[in-house]
Amino acid sequence: MTDFTHDESILARAGVDDDAAHGAVMPPIHLSSNYSFEGFGKKRAFDYTRSGNPTRTQLADALAALERGAGAVVTSSGMAAVDLVFNLLAPGALVVAPHDAYGGTWRLLMALEGKGAIKLALVDQGDAVALDAALRREPALVWIETPSNPLMRVVDIADIAARARNAGARVAVDNTFLSPVLQKPLTLGADFVVHSTTKYLNGHSDVVGGAVIAASQADADELAWWANCRGTTGSPFDSWLTLRGMRTLVVRIERQQQSARAVAAFLAAHDRVAAIHYPGLETHPGNAIAKRQQNGFGAMLSFDLVESVDVALFLDRLRHFTLAESLGGVESLIAHPATMTHAAMTPEARAAAGIGERLMRVSIGLDHQDDLIAALGAALKASDLKCDPEVGSGLVSHLRAKDALDSKLASAASDLKFAPRPPSK
Repeated sequence: MTDFTHDESILARAGVDDDAAHGAVMPPIHLSSNYSFEGFGKKRAFDYTRSGNPTRTQLADALAALERGAGAVVTSSGMAAVDLVFNLLAPGALVVAPHDAYGGTWRLLMALEGKGAIKLALVDQGDAVALDAALRREPALVWIETPSNPLMRVVDIADIAARARNAGARVAVDNTFLSPVLQKPLTLGADFVVHSTTKYLNGHSDVVGGAVIAASQADADELAWWANCRGTTGSPFDSWLTLRGMRTLVVRIERQQQSARAVAAFLAAHDRVAAIHYPGLETHPGNAIAKRQQNGFGAMLSFDLVESVDVALFLDRLRHFTLAESLGGVESLIAHPATMTHAAMTPEARAAAGIGERLMRVSIGLDHQDDLIAALGAALKASDLKCDPEVGSGLVSHLRAKDALDSKLASAASDLKFAPRPPSK
């Protein structure tokens, strides 16, 4: 598999015709939790599935090949992968992370800082002055998320990696939004790449998993040690499903980003959309960087509704998009970051990151783009309080539902002992 130079071939051939026992063309799944020794003191390649498993190894090898890394570790979730990287840090090490990071990452960083495990500097990494100031504090790790979740901000990986290296820091990049097909951070100078394999890599919304790919074998070995020690390795069945889903990654993303470009263009021209965030638009501030370091613009986008459009009503009237968290599946999804993916952030942190109450995040699936555009247009019209005389009667019930949601979130916050804020997934 490592002989292939094209992602399509890596994905098509991963584990194929590799079964020495029976000659199975497609790789079988190895569900056994333990493996026999050849004899006293003669351990085989695998002995216990937490430590190593043939199916999980096939997935790890494919991911390492895709990202052009030395090795990979497959974890039980995307957040387990994020946390695994932080296990490499010494106590009290400084981490420089983006101020607009994914809510789950933000929550973990704040929790680790809160108990003294790390020091944390949250900065706008697109601001060279702010980033340089943080790098002068001699961080151990710079965490990058590009495009960012949910505002699709793009930063220059190669530039930040070079500056971080000069400051003595290593670099980890969350590549979930694009996948290795559209961006390869290790080739741009990063030391680690992190994925929630739940998303584009699996692509079918039926697996929860994660992975860390390392540029050096030494780092890959240390990551594997910590994953085994912590017990955060992924299951064989999830690994098998993920590898199966990855085989169609290239063709899925090609179609999804084609539709995303059309949807973004439609929203950019719509008078009920206050702002559109998609790096594929020439007007996006990160467009030039994205063209340089990405092989495409992806199928994630976000947009802000104008004041006259009622958020709850828009989401209720919207068809062909499912209101749910996650992304990268065959189905099209929409999320309200402030109350969903980034609910763990304090209101002040969301405001500083630019995540407002009228922001929508969209994951474009394999639906036909015309159906998606028609659905968005109809929902925008039906939820505009200025334009639709029938909105008023329906609005009352939605306001009641909104109040019920606020009450539920407040109740959940009071039940949390560690952090007085609603949890996010």
